[in-house]
Amino acid sequence: MTTIIGDIKSKYDEMIVGIDPEIDNWLFMKSPLPVLGIILIYLYFVLKLGPQIMASRKAFHMKKLLVFYNFYQVIFSTWLCFQAVQVDNTAMEIFKFVVGIAIPNDRGLVHAAWRASWWYFFSKLVELLDTVFFVLRKKQNQISFLHVYHHSLTALGSWWHLKYLPGPQFLVIGFLNSFVHIVMYFYYMIAAMGPKYQRFLWWKKYLTTLQLAQFCVMLCYLTMIALMDSKLPRSHTFFFITNVIIFLYLFGDFYRKEYNKKHHKKLVDKDTNANSIAQLTELKDMIDRNEKKVYFQNKTDKNDNQKMF
Repeated sequence: MTTIIGDIKSKYDEMIVGIDPEIDNWLFMKSPLPVLGIILIYLYFVLKLGPQIMASRKAFHMKKLLVFYNFYQVIFSTWLCFQAVQVDNTAMEIFKFVVGIAIPNDRGLVHAAWRASWWYFFSKLVELLDTVFFVLRKKQNQISFLHVYHHSLTALGSWWHLKYLPGPQFLVIGFLNSFVHIVMYFYYMIAAMGPKYQRFLWWKKYLTTLQLAQFCVMLCYLTMIALMDSKLPRSHTFFFITNVIIFLYLFGDFYRKEYNKKHHKKLVDKDTNANSIAQLTELKDMIDRNEKKVYFQNKTDKNDNQKMF
């Protein structure tokens, strides 16, 4: 028993040692326990405790808070995009790393990548509030497997990447995701403003298309890393490739169900309306024929009566 406990402790001690002591001293980075605890509390609240608490309560009206929150996310995501390109020759250094020419030795670039990665990880923790707000507003139908899986995995994955393999190579991923989030949270901000702004939300379908395009670009980029003699461990790359494929499938399934279903419904409604119009036209013609028949019948009866007298 003592040996087993000793082995577990030894493995844990190895786990808490990251790639650099500087990163280990940052908030949430010393040990995996804080981020794992946050994710577990998040899952317990949004899947069990939250819905139970809200079952006997009215939904919270959070219009002003949601507008502010989504506005903050737009600004913060914009700032993150600039963090990814703030160092000179970032693109060239990333290219050299990906194709295996060299490991970046520019300390400014490395530190910028580390800082950007930590803020990206922090943003993923903040984004867990998306689901919390759904629960408090009793929008449980929007808490899908895709939503919960995406938020949980990106928070844990961004921590794991920064802890054990930080570097400029994944600035591309962070930049793409942050750019999409600018558009996404801008859409949510308009939606939170109320019904009178709904007419400006006709582009939801294109937002989902943009998200799918993001994952396609990520998949191509990660595949290039895997095929070339990159300095990045292949296990790390294949982990991200696997999850990007999962996201592609889940978002593609959402797109198919959400928009193809609506398109089919429109066609059905159009056919129904066409049938209804045809039926009304036929009914009108029938009524006209009956009215004419009654008119001529009455006229014939009147003439017959006149002949009798």
